[in-house]
Amino acid sequence: MTEFGIVMEPSPGNTAQLAAEAERLGFDILLSPDTQNLSPDPIGQLNLAGAGTQRLRVGTGVTNPITRDPAVLASALASLSAETGGRALCGIGRGDSSLAHIGKGNSTTAQLKTFIERLRAYLNGDVVERNGRASQLRWLDSYPYHPVPIDIACTGPKTIQMAVEVGDRISFAVGSAPERLQWAMNTALEHLNKIDRPRDSIQIGAYINLVCDEDEQRALSLGKLIAGMVAHFAGLKNAPTDHLPTKLRAIAESMQSQYDMARHAQEEGTHLELIDEAFVDWFSICGPPDKCIERLEPLIDLGLEHVYQLGGSPVAHPHGARQVAMVEQAKLFASHVMPRFR
Repeated sequence: MTEFGIVMEPSPGNTAQLAAEAERLGFDILLSPDTQNLSPDPIGQLNLAGAGTQRLRVGTGVTNPITRDPAVLASALASLSAETGGRALCGIGRGDSSLAHIGKGNSTTAQLKTFIERLRAYLNGDVVERNGRASQLRWLDSYPYHPVPIDIACTGPKTIQMAVEVGDRISFAVGSAPERLQWAMNTALEHLNKIDRPRDSIQIGAYINLVCDEDEQRALSLGKLIAGMVAHFAGLKNAPTDHLPTKLRAIAESMQSQYDMARHAQEEGTHLELIDEAFVDWFSICGPPDKCIERLEPLIDLGLEHVYQLGGSPVAHPHGARQVAMVEQAKLFASHVMPRFR
């Protein structure tokens, strides 16, 4: 059965009730981004989300290896896991807006791999050698052990291959066009075969740009922001673009120099002028429930075992109202699309 998750920025005063609403709507997972300059800190908010729900899994979506130390992150996630009875999840990637807004660049794929290996060792209670010192979470054995799956967000071929090697779960962030998901899946499966890792030892899914609305034009309008943001992931600085399809390559290359990071995930971003409605419709799933089902079905048939909805919100500001409206917008998807894949 396909798992469905929703990506929602943490919102003090709203997170707990919105998490409860997401659980009521049938979502399996709630992920909150870790981008300190653009949204509140996720860890405390995820603890509140976990306290107000019974089965919903909660986690970062995504954190990164530059602003977080592996020992600090492991302690926070292990605490969340203990508090929720094992419902914690760690979504992690190379970083983007969280780093750009403090004047730092993204991690390399090699740095991310090393960080994940240390993070997992800490979560398992193992000793990690840090700067000539034996480092360990000494409090961990006082509480029941609950594994915290590490879910690696990946866009380019090298990161997909690395994620296949060390991830418990991997989640493509390549948009919602079938050819993009097919390419990502093929890249993952080929590397699994190369390293002789069993397919059933890792869960493969994707972040899907999806806005479900009876008014297709309104859905496309709401989906433009998400389409621009995810297209930017394909065009990160110094990222290879030769593997991209023609429809995406030119936009990704333009965004390497023209992405408006100051207005990341905002409707006012000047980079949104680079994409038109036809691109949004190809790169995202935007429209009424029947269209969403028709476009989502072949993606799930590729073998996606989880889908994280990157949805739209009809409210731009303030921050909390934006999250409330986003969950409200997701109700049609939850009631009319998700049951089709249960």
